Amino acid sequence: MNSTPPKEDAMSENDLDEKVDRMLEAARGGLSPHELLIQASLADAANVDERAAAKEKNRARALKLLEMLEKSQD
Repeated sequence: MNSTPPKEDAMSENDLDEKVDRMLEAARGGLSPHELLIQASLADAANVDERAAAKEKNRARALKLLEMLEKSQD
């Protein structure tokens, strides 16, 4: 075969796995994958509530504006 020998400064697969695990752990902020998923789900649910509230507020503003336009036409 014509495989190239590994470089001396290249990380072993085990070292690379350990480095990736440390990076993932740091990115998760110490949370387990399950905890991170729950946190993301709760944040998404909060965004749904915020969007629903904004939608209702915009609807109320639109109705008020429509009422003002109708009054100005009379």
